[in-house]
Amino acid sequence: MREVRFDDIAALRSLITEEYGAWGPEVEVTQAMINAFADLTGDHQWIHTDVERARKEGPFGTTIAHGFLTLSLLGQMRPPETFKLVGYANVLNYGSDGLRFLAPVPSGSRIHARRRLVDVQARPNGTLIVSETATHVVDKDKPSLVYKGMVLFQPPRSVGRSAG
Repeated sequence: MREVRFDDIAALRSLITEEYGAWGPEVEVTQAMINAFADLTGDHQWIHTDVERARKEGPFGTTIAHGFLTLSLLGQMRPPETFKLVGYANVLNYGSDGLRFLAPVPSGSRIHARRRLVDVQARPNGTLIVSETATHVVDKDKPSLVYKGMVLFQPPRSVGRSAG
């Protein structure tokens, strides 16, 4: 696997692409997971937790996962890396540059994700990497979630600073 220094902006920018990479592992979204997420967040909207009502009255014929549950599963669906960043001391979650929920994730479905690098920025406190992840229900063309995540890679601290 190609190693790239976290502060080699030109090399990192050369990896920006319009194409998504390979799929990560599949994760089944069960009703038990949906219910546990509802308990954790307090979001017990019937379209997520009331199986009978969702079957009878819901637009999808079943319950669906919360959008933020789908987002929280990204760590389990991590796509394979196409390069390895090296030379940094610390990594910080810097937030999101966009989040869209485009299609439902029905209870019992399997989801997976793929990612692409979309931006690299040199910052005074490190290198900001922006990647876009598309999460799909397996065998569906339209993504359920598109997320632009921002991660800051920080340099090692200087050793032997003068006190002066």
